[in-house]
Amino acid sequence: MNRVEPPYDLKEALVFTQKMAQLSKALWKSLEKDWQQWLKPYDLNINEHHILWIAYQLDGASISEIAKFGVMHVSTAFNFSKKLEERGYLKFSKRLNDKRNTYIQLTEEGENIFSSLLEEFDPTRNAVFKGSQPLYQLFGKFPENAEMTCIIRNIYGDDFMEYFEKSLMNIENDFDIEDGKLKKKADGDLLDETAEHLEPVNS
Repeated sequence: MNRVEPPYDLKEALVFTQKMAQLSKALWKSLEKDWQQWLKPYDLNINEHHILWIAYQLDGASISEIAKFGVMHVSTAFNFSKKLEERGYLKFSKRLNDKRNTYIQLTEEGENIFSSLLEEFDPTRNAVFKGSQPLYQLFGKFPENAEMTCIIRNIYGDDFMEYFEKSLMNIENDFDIEDGKLKKKADGDLLDETAEHLEPVNS
């Protein structure tokens, strides 16, 4: 029986996967260090911050959504969410039409912490940002990582990427820049902008 040759070169496939693995590990090591330093004054870890971020973006999320979009195990999502609840940053609930899933939502204090973190963000303390500066100066924009985005979409699916893109758009819509720092828009400003994007409902 003739062996069917795969439509790619095996050595090329090995080199590609190892290249991705080693570059991703090096990149993550730098990102992790900077992320932890950013969170340190707030006594949060990366998983806890990621949960706050997802809860903010989805305006209420199930534990399974936290696990999916946070790329963490369900038990990890639940345990860290409970810790955030104990600190008064999250509240747990069930929905009338969905008793099986547990949902979380930011409390006012949780939303304040999330906003404060973004307002304290300093890109000059981020190695990946600084490493991207030569490309920004050359092309006038940050790398868009289209190929990486395509790979992630093929691994995690369209809904993962839709959440990802929505989360970036929400930051764009919800925050302004004042005195060189991010500043959360007043609730009235957010409501006005939301109204501009709503279409009237015909009765």
